[in-house]
This record gives sequence, structure tokens and C-alpha cells, in this order.
Amino acid sequence: MLRAPLLLLLSLSALHALGDPGPLEDVVIDRYDVPKVCPREVQIGDFIRYHYNGTFKDGKKFDSSYDRGNAVAGFVGVGRLITGMDRGLQGMCVNERRHLIVPPHLGYGSIGVTDLIPPDVTLYFDVILVDIWNKDDKLQITTIHKPENCNRTVQNSDYVRYHYNGTLLDGTYFDSSYSRSSTYDTYVGSGWLIKGMDEGLLGMCVGEQRKIIVPPFLGYGEKGYGTIIPPQASLVFDVLLVDLHNPKDGISIENQVIPKSCKRTSATGDFVRYHYNGTLMDGSLFDSSYSRNTTYNTYIGMGYIIPGMDQGLQGVCIGEKRRIVIPPHLGYGEEGAGEKIPHSAVLIFDIDIIDFHNPTDKVEITVTHKPEDCNVTSRKGDFVKYHYNCSLLDGTRLFSSHDYENSQQVTLGANKVIEGLDTALMDMCVGERRTVIIPPHLGHGENGARGVPGSAVLHFEVELLHTEAGVPDGYMFVWLEDPPANLFEAMDLDKNGEIPIEEFSTFILNQVAEGKGRLMPGADHDKSIADMFGNQDRNQDGKITPEELKLKSDEDKERIHEEL
Repeated sequence: MLRAPLLLLLSLSALHALGDPGPLEDVVIDRYDVPKVCPREVQIGDFIRYHYNGTFKDGKKFDSSYDRGNAVAGFVGVGRLITGMDRGLQGMCVNERRHLIVPPHLGYGSIGVTDLIPPDVTLYFDVILVDIWNKDDKLQITTIHKPENCNRTVQNSDYVRYHYNGTLLDGTYFDSSYSRSSTYDTYVGSGWLIKGMDEGLLGMCVGEQRKIIVPPFLGYGEKGYGTIIPPQASLVFDVLLVDLHNPKDGISIENQVIPKSCKRTSATGDFVRYHYNGTLMDGSLFDSSYSRNTTYNTYIGMGYIIPGMDQGLQGVCIGEKRRIVIPPHLGYGEEGAGEKIPHSAVLIFDIDIIDFHNPTDKVEITVTHKPEDCNVTSRKGDFVKYHYNCSLLDGTRLFSSHDYENSQQVTLGANKVIEGLDTALMDMCVGERRTVIIPPHLGHGENGARGVPGSAVLHFEVELLHTEAGVPDGYMFVWLEDPPANLFEAMDLDKNGEIPIEEFSTFILNQVAEGKGRLMPGADHDKSIADMFGNQDRNQDGKITPEELKLKSDEDKERIHEEL
């Protein structure tokens, strides 16, 4: 450590051991409490602040800075202090304590101070140094922690959010953002901060911690600040940068993972289902769709979500993952949202696109296999048997006909399956295989179904196994040849002038067996015949008479005639 050349370094205990040595020639210094860490010592020309008690040899106090409540401030070694004090303060560290014995010729001499200090009196001072700076000082910045990843640092005109603890150079606390449970938020380089903090924040990364020591002329200077920061005080700020953005910022997209196959990207008007984790820049989680075990579903580009997310979801592929960084003016702005999103907070969304569709989308069909011999294809009204696998677009398996003993069967166009699958099974050959993408409005809609999320796009793999020609709407039986000229006589097997259910059933089944007619495929034949009989038995007396029996085609013609 540096020492002023004229100091006589003797401890008080050594002085007492010598007895009365006679008049002192120089100031006597006892450094009885020296900090372990002393980055800087007082030198001539430094400006310092210190507290003291001044007494005579008998212990009587003649002056004390503590009584005035303010530390003494002034320059060292320029003749503004008594010589003994000027010499006794040199080489001190902040928070160091010293006993000084100042002989009269280095104090107030043979004149003294009227009514306060008699002539030719030795003075005893107990001193503690609380601050030190020099007009040539600069801002002192020490990096405590710096994140490994730092894509951007603070620049002038940026808006920052940071936490801090503020102390004087001797450790005296004067303020802390933590005590208010809120960051300090401000623009940098716009004159809203003291000069030292404006400079000290430049170049910081989010998550970086710094110690910034600000000399008074870059702080609150000669005036100080209220009652908490004295005049000419050096300031120490321990700063943690939480957030930064610039009012000119747009969204940024990072960490994209794009699937190899991407036939289409999202656009305004699409309905998107996605999972997300939402965090602040310091990593604090404020929301997650995963915690609710359901996707977030919305239209994009139509103002249903914050502008930054509206923009960030444009151009995504199904299965894509991306990070969207949203500045406050494209997020929740100066007000924030609820208790978890602070005002003026930058938001980070890590999203996973599950699927998207447009309300105008149709069923998307891709033929993966088609037999060479394909002369007959399925049509509306046909009875078909098929196998299928059904999953979401992210590969999540939903259902499969292979899980059951028998294949699936349905009459096409009978509203027995979702509209998209009905469409997908049309115009297929037996043995043909297809992959089918069905948008929600042709699937299970906004509400979904058991095991199917709302608004989910479905992926089907279908294989047609069997097809039978159907019957027209409203028919349960059709003739494949011309019916008998006298239908009633042909149906009245015992020729007694009436047809009971037994004769009716036997006749219809014979026509089917001989290939002359066809019952509705896939339906219970006994029930179909019973329904047909009931339609002909007009008076419901259990038998059909010649007057009651009519072909359905003739009934349809009569109905049209009546309506006309």
C-alpha cells in the first residue's frame, strides 16, 4: 500500500509504552481497524468523505461530525484541512478506522479556536473513511456473471428492465428494486438515468450481473439526492439485467426445427392448433399449454391473439417448432397482463405446431396403391367394407379397424361416418389404398369426439376390401329386372287373395336369390322386409290386398302428381 512520506506510523500502545516522550514532531497514526480488501487508498488530490470524533487528551469532546449527521467532505493535501488531519487521512481505505494524535503545530497552533480549542493543545481524532474519489476517475464496471449465450447487448435508445441494489461506497444501503418486488424500467441513453448508470448498462446481456461504481460527478454530484444520498457520494450498484428491447424491434424467430416434408405453410385466415411454453427473458414461465394438456387453438392474422403471435405463426409448417421473441409493443405493452406478465415485458414463446387448416379446405386424397384391374368403383349408396388407421397430424394414433375382429362397413352417403371419410371412400376400387387428410369441418368439428380433440385435422389410411351396389335413397329393395306383369298374383303364393308377411318375405328372398332384385346392402334383411311389408299393409291388418300393393316407383309418381 502507498504511504505518504511524512507520516510517522506509531501505535498508541507503543506511544504509551514510551512514557512521556515530550512534544510530538508529527501526527501519530493508529490503524486499528483495516478492511481485508482495500482496492484504493487516499492520495493527495483525492476528494473524501469521513466521519470523526474530536477530543482532547482528557477525553473531552470538542467536535463531532456525527452530531451534525453529515460526514465531512473535502480534498486531501491541498491545504483545506489542518496539516495533521491532511497527513493523517492519507493512505486510508474506505471503512478503515484510525486514531490520530495531532500535535499543536500541526493543528491550531498557539492561536487555537475561540471558545472551542485552546492554544497549544494536542488533538485526538477517531476517524472512519466512508468515501473516496478523484476528478480523474471513470466509471468502474465489474462483471460478476455473464451468460454463455448473448445474442444482443444493451445499446443507446433500448428500453431495459433490471433489478439493482444500491449502496454508498462504505456499504450503506440507500435503495433496492428487490424491496419493491419490481424491476426498474427505463430507456438507456435518453437522459432518464444518471450518467453513470446510462454508461454502466451499455453492453449488458440479459441475465448478466455487474457491479457498477459511479463517482459523484456521474451520479448525483454536489446536491446528492434527498436524505438518502449525501452530496458528493460515490454510488455502488449491483445490477441484474432482466429484459431489453428497442421500440423499433419486430418479432424475431429462433431455433426453428422444420420437418423434412412441408407441403404447405400457414397463412392469414388459417386455424392453427399448437402447444407452447411462454417465458420471460429471465426464463420465468408465465404460461404453458402443456400444463393444461390441450393445445391452444386460434385463427391467425385476424386479431384474435397478440400481434406478435399473429405474425409469428405465419408461414409455419405442420410439425414445425420455433421460438418467437415478441417485444412489448407487439405483446401486452406497458400494462402487462395479470400477475405473471410484467409491464413492458419481452415474451418468449417456444411453440410446436400440431396442425392447421383453412375453413375452405377440402378433403385431401392421395392414392398410395391402385389395382391394375379397376373397372368398378364405389358410389353413393354402395355398401362397402374397409380397413383404416386414424391419427392426428403429429402422428398421435387415435383408432384403427385392425384392433377389431372385423373390418369397418358402411353404406356410402347414409350419414353413418364423418363427411370427410364418406367422401374419401367414394370412387375407390376394391384393393385400393389411400391416405386422406380431413379438415375439422368435414370431421369431428370444433367439439371433437371421444378421443378426438376439438378442431383436429385427421389423417386416415384406408383400404377398400369389398363393395356391393346400393339402392337409391328411400328404397330398401330394387328390381334388377322388370317386375312380374301381375305382381300381386306372383306374390300371392297360395292364391287366396291376400298376402301375409310369410308369403311376402318368401317372395322377396326368392327374387334376391334368383338375381332379379336386391335388398339394401349392409342392412338386416328381415328388418328391411318387415319395413317394406309394413309400408304396403296400409290398414295394418297383417295382410296385403291387391288394392294396397303398389311399387315404390308408382308411389313416387303419384306423390309428384299430387304435389303438382
